[in-house]
Amino acid sequence: MDLIARIDAAANLLAPVIRRTPMVASRVMAERTGHEVWLKCENLQRTGSFKPRGAYNRIANLPESERRLGVVAASAGNHAQGVAWAATSLGIESTVFMPVGAALPKLVATKAYGATVYQVGDTIDESLMAAREFAEQTGATLVHPFDHPDIVAGQGTVALEILEQLPDVGTVIVPTGGGGLLAGVAGALRQLAPQVRVIGVQASGAAAWPGSLEAGKPIRLAQMVTMADGIAVGQPGEVPFGHIVECAPAMVTVDEDALSRALLLCMERAKLIVEPAGAAAVAALMACDLDELELRGPVCAILSGGNIDPLLLTRVIGHGLSAAGRYLAARVTISDRPGSLGGLLAELGRTGASVLDVVHSRTDTWLAIDEVEVLLTLETRGPAHRDEVLTALADAGYTLRVQD
Repeated sequence: MDLIARIDAAANLLAPVIRRTPMVASRVMAERTGHEVWLKCENLQRTGSFKPRGAYNRIANLPESERRLGVVAASAGNHAQGVAWAATSLGIESTVFMPVGAALPKLVATKAYGATVYQVGDTIDESLMAAREFAEQTGATLVHPFDHPDIVAGQGTVALEILEQLPDVGTVIVPTGGGGLLAGVAGALRQLAPQVRVIGVQASGAAAWPGSLEAGKPIRLAQMVTMADGIAVGQPGEVPFGHIVECAPAMVTVDEDALSRALLLCMERAKLIVEPAGAAAVAALMACDLDELELRGPVCAILSGGNIDPLLLTRVIGHGLSAAGRYLAARVTISDRPGSLGGLLAELGRTGASVLDVVHSRTDTWLAIDEVEVLLTLETRGPAHRDEVLTALADAGYTLRVQD
């Protein structure tokens, strides 16, 4: 069975159980790009990501003899929840191995969906090794997060919905980790709408695809550093790799600043909670050169997931505000005399900046005996206002050290 036939079969299988997620127009992205931009809200899918599409399709296609022995998976969160929900919905036992550092909300949700959860190792690769051992010992079927034809076909149903909801779509932008979603979407569009440009987006700190495509085979990254754990995959899957080589979508990367600013934009302007990986397509529209993107016609950016730890969300919002020029942290040295701090704050008041926090330090060894350092955290109205504040303080004679 070829890929498009598999995707059609998956769509029929999933229709009664998977949500047809909405498309939301983004005016701010349209202004930035000069194209209509629509957000495909897979963050509003069951379990909060696109993952149940592939997981349910894979598990539902198992023969009864394998169903009786249960399924096992390894995941940091989204695939774990997708497998747990799908297996429970089908009356099948599921076991999931998660890294020790997995986000608590994802861990709790996976258990709530009915899986038995074990935390093993510090990385998803270590968890996957434990899952493989469990499968060998018990006969449970390993449900890989991306490296299986049924997984790719299930994820490809996203493309069918996009074509129904936005028939004249010209570009589809896809967050990319192991490649299951990109392979399914690109494969479906290659058959049904070959004029559509497909762009995969990776986090620059976990970008395994550019090197792998150049080498002609999946290559493992030596290390990964990114907040976007949903697309932090060290080596592309063999099955997705074959489809992606055949379809040849474009591939771009985005840094952590872009991811955090995109997450903040989705919250503020679209009223949508997304995780860093889920915001990758929006990050590409915000940060990548438009000539590089070569956008065509109406653009669809897939929001692949919304499962974010509230603690991480707090940090990412702060990072996003700083990256957007709306936070300013600076160290200012002033005289340790009565009225000096008041003078500094009065100068700040004239700039219109809002003071969020003030911390004094008299203990740094480089300070003179009559000096004090003040760490200021300010809220500004954007990059231009931030620069105005810095200029005003410098013109008033203050020496500043801006904190990253």
